[in-house]
Amino acid sequence: MTKSGTTSPTTTAFYIQAALSFGLALAAVAGGIAYLPVDGWVRGFLALGMLYLVTSTFTLAKCVRDRQDETSVVSRVDQARLDKLLAEHDPYQTHAV
Repeated sequence: MTKSGTTSPTTTAFYIQAALSFGLALAAVAGGIAYLPVDGWVRGFLALGMLYLVTSTFTLAKCVRDRQDETSVVSRVDQARLDKLLAEHDPYQTHAV
């Protein structure tokens, strides 16, 4: 059976870089909102908007990942069927008439 090359494992370094980058960006925006020279309701509105943006981003990332996993599973099932068909096929077999 052949292995599909569709999976690429995320390295620990990449995972740490992505998490630190997200944390730094979130902290920078939160700090910027906190120190804006505006009224409290404006800060609250911006903070709520930032929270909504972050949660929507996670939801979108999950939906994209789920769709990618779904197509990956379908292609793996198709590949397994093809592998089974090829394994059972004997090109030298003669068919009786």
